[in-house]
Amino acid sequence: MRIITVNTNGIRAAARKGFFDWLPKQKADIVCIQETKAQAHQLEDEIFWPKGYFCYYVDAEKKGYSGVALYAKREPDTVIDEMGCEEFDNEGRYIEAQFGKLSVISLYAPSGSSGEHRQASKDRFLEFFLPYLKSLKRKRREYIICGDFNIAHKNIDLKNWKSNQKNSGFLPHERAWLDKLFDELKFNDAFREINQEPDQYTWWSNRGQAWAKNVGWRIDYQITSPRLKGKVIAESIYKAERFSDHAPLIMDYDFDFEDFE
Repeated sequence: MRIITVNTNGIRAAARKGFFDWLPKQKADIVCIQETKAQAHQLEDEIFWPKGYFCYYVDAEKKGYSGVALYAKREPDTVIDEMGCEEFDNEGRYIEAQFGKLSVISLYAPSGSSGEHRQASKDRFLEFFLPYLKSLKRKRREYIICGDFNIAHKNIDLKNWKSNQKNSGFLPHERAWLDKLFDELKFNDAFREINQEPDQYTWWSNRGQAWAKNVGWRIDYQITSPRLKGKVIAESIYKAERFSDHAPLIMDYDFDFEDFE
């Protein structure tokens, strides 16, 4: 099974940059998209409904803000578009597709970089989402949570870690939250299962020459439930073309839809 996750920073902008020309060539089984920045009526063009996929969008109430999407080669049994927290459900941050006993989630966690009020919202999200993940873990299902968590986990996961320790995205309590997710709840950082190399980034600031100099952050993840550990067979971060300030994260797994029926 091949799963792609990407923050498009505006799906219409990504379309203009060739995202939907690139996507069919990847032969992905599931595509998770974050930050669509569009309402449903703005995505009626057939380009946003790629052939061969069942496509689902969740919009934010605020126009031009947030929003997630999920495309799947196989029709899901169920699609869930909210977590049960009004603040974040209104912002269009979550969509879950269920295939037998497998759930794939496209998640866009809040960013705290634009000010204290947004960091406070991000902290509320983290406070809500960890117990939510604990509740998922108790279900007899397997989970793959794809998306932009807006947190780099360890020093290796961003270029300038020393100067960013007081900045949103690399704050001690944010990193500790990921520690809990991976060490206590035993969820898996799928990418790091097979790639321990430095300079593996998925997001670059538009300031300066961050992209050209590869001064980036790894803040986009595919996170799997404990029993899926060891199922990753390939990973790549696609950088040959630029559709967004984020790069697509592509993961191949040693299972298929039929394994969860």
